[in-house]
Amino acid sequence: MAAEAGNPYFRLGYNSLGAFATINHLHFQAYYLAVPFPIEKAPTKKITTMTDGVKISELLNYPVRGLVFEGGNTLQDLANAVSDSCICLQDNNIPYNVLISDSGKRIFLLPQCYAEKQALGEVSPEILDTQVNPAVWEISGHMVLKRKKDYEEASDENAWRLLAEVSLSEERFEEVKALVFEAIMACGNGENGGVTQSLLEKPNVSPQSLEEVEALNKGSNPSMVPGKQECAVLL
Repeated sequence: MAAEAGNPYFRLGYNSLGAFATINHLHFQAYYLAVPFPIEKAPTKKITTMTDGVKISELLNYPVRGLVFEGGNTLQDLANAVSDSCICLQDNNIPYNVLISDSGKRIFLLPQCYAEKQALGEVSPEILDTQVNPAVWEISGHMVLKRKKDYEEASDENAWRLLAEVSLSEERFEEVKALVFEAIMACGNGENGGVTQSLLEKPNVSPQSLEEVEALNKGSNPSMVPGKQECAVLL
């Protein structure tokens, strides 16, 4: 659908069970907004290029850790890599959100743990009081604020703080990445050692200061990362 629309401002989103999907109603959501989402502007670090041409990268300098899939010899190659990854997360009971952007050419896969932390009482009352359920659009940077107070005090800093609660810790994210790559390889998308060889390539990443990288990599609730933080699209 995103490819057929042929408009980079037309996106599709998906929320899995445990990631604020409508109860007993799994579906895709279509969304048109004529500005880039903050997540689309976040820098990435290339992890690998599969033998079928699909490039997989990791988000950097963004409050929610995630993977970015793009390229591929065909659109089907890209779809296969993402669907294999989603099935893997579902089979391992890992909630996730998906954003399909750039006319279907770029797909963000975002494992998350907000509902789990909420159930365990690990989310601060200040964040809970906002009543924001961080699903795919919120994670992508479009916040729907329910209280007048939150709207009047809206800032990139507050959006960053809320979304940081969604992200997996660095250690857990590495475990999930390993599961995803194992699933892709098992389904035949990484034949001839495509993943292992590509991991030796020089990372393709926008320049960042040491302070930014260190702040990003600390725990599941990273501190504010210095520099420009574009996290909220407020309408």
